[in-house]
Amino acid sequence: MLVTLLNHSALVILVLLSVAEAAAGRLDLSKADRDETTLDLASIAFPLASRPAVFALVLGGAAALVPEWRDRFSHLSWVAWIPVYLIGEDMVQYWWHRLGHTKYTWLWHRAHHSAPYMGARMTFRNGFLYSFLMPNIWTNAFFVSLGAGPFAVAYGLVKLLVVTAAHSELRWDQYLYRSPRLSPIAWIVERTISTPATHFAHHALSEADGVGHYRGNFGNLLFFWDVLFGTALITRRYPPASGVENDLEYGRERWWVQLFVPMFQSRRRQSDYNSASYWFSRTPSRAPVEQSRA
Repeated sequence: MLVTLLNHSALVILVLLSVAEAAAGRLDLSKADRDETTLDLASIAFPLASRPAVFALVLGGAAALVPEWRDRFSHLSWVAWIPVYLIGEDMVQYWWHRLGHTKYTWLWHRAHHSAPYMGARMTFRNGFLYSFLMPNIWTNAFFVSLGAGPFAVAYGLVKLLVVTAAHSELRWDQYLYRSPRLSPIAWIVERTISTPATHFAHHALSEADGVGHYRGNFGNLLFFWDVLFGTALITRRYPPASGVENDLEYGRERWWVQLFVPMFQSRRRQSDYNSASYWFSRTPSRAPVEQSRA
């Protein structure tokens, strides 16, 4: 029931923000060919199908192995659950995302950055392994088994809205930047949660202009983790283009290659996906986080 509610909520938020983008004239489909659209839609469908499986595995495993733990902490107030989720769910995802920009799991995450556009529709775009193994989904399921159910729903709705809005071309944060009176509020907001400006920078095609920052700005719900761990860049500007550089040179990868890595080989002349030992012997098409500090 909980997972179904969150899945339906995700779809509603995606649709509403996409409609709002279209109504505001911000939904540009000129770069979304058939492959891009298929990858976007498949990446929405896969988490909707895999999340119930993860919850079933975790809840079933907990019931079999530690049945006495079921709902053990259901008496906790929502205030008590907040730090548990911010650290055990959102901070865990920060580090998973950051790992996705190293040579070890970049191929699993690359699909999220190959989109040559931003928008609500590409929020969940990733390789299936990256989505299925996302550890915060597993910790979330474990917390639910301990009794976090009602709070998990409310938290999930807030996070879905913040993360999807951070990808949306509505660029809601621009209204904070335009008003001098709102500047103090903007200063706090952009250092607390993910905003379009900070997250668009993470999706930038290039870092050369000082706006793009794909080696940082990894936060999902909280941008505070980037501030805390030294990976933040705040410019209040939006990069002119999104995507991955070598896609411009060699052409885009097919959707099934990106979604089902490492199951399919790419037909592209130069492709990271065709190196079976990629994560052991090579560097990503974007330098890993560790190298960015060299």
